[in-house]
Amino acid sequence: MSIQRIHHVAYRCHDAKQTVEWYRNHLGMEFVLAIAEDQVPSTKAPDPYMHVFLDAGAGNILAFFEIPNSPPMGRDANTPEWVQHIAFKVGSMDELLATKARLQAGGIEVIGPTDHTLFQSIYFFDPNGHRVELAADTATPEMNAKLDAVKWDMLDEWAKTKRAPKHAAWMHEKEFKG
Repeated sequence: MSIQRIHHVAYRCHDAKQTVEWYRNHLGMEFVLAIAEDQVPSTKAPDPYMHVFLDAGAGNILAFFEIPNSPPMGRDANTPEWVQHIAFKVGSMDELLATKARLQAGGIEVIGPTDHTLFQSIYFFDPNGHRVELAADTATPEMNAKLDAVKWDMLDEWAKTKRAPKHAAWMHEKEFKG
């Protein structure tokens, strides 16, 4: 088997129409498909829903379910809100900064840009409370190669100690010394 790409990633939403309009207006995603059923196909449970699909670029689809007969949406109280998010790649820092300005002009609170050494990103929430990240790559080939060379060692050390390995401490220095 070979995974080709993400077919779609699905989240829950409060209001399918509001969600589609928000992603179209603020992130330029096109609305590509709607499916509505009275019964869940996989479980046969009687649970009406609206399932909407948005084009997230490069063949990737972001989908949402509005399920009005279920209890109100919540989130895992044991997981910090910064952990669960969806990140989209943008083409450049200029595009990232222009999008930040446009989001803020639309009344959306934006955090960042945050410098992650390999990329810079901004963070904000959609109308459903899902955290969204936009990221512009800034890594050099040397940075990527250096991280690639230590990824397994880092993972193995983490698995044993549950402490952050220092193999990539250079990422937090002021200037990368490739």
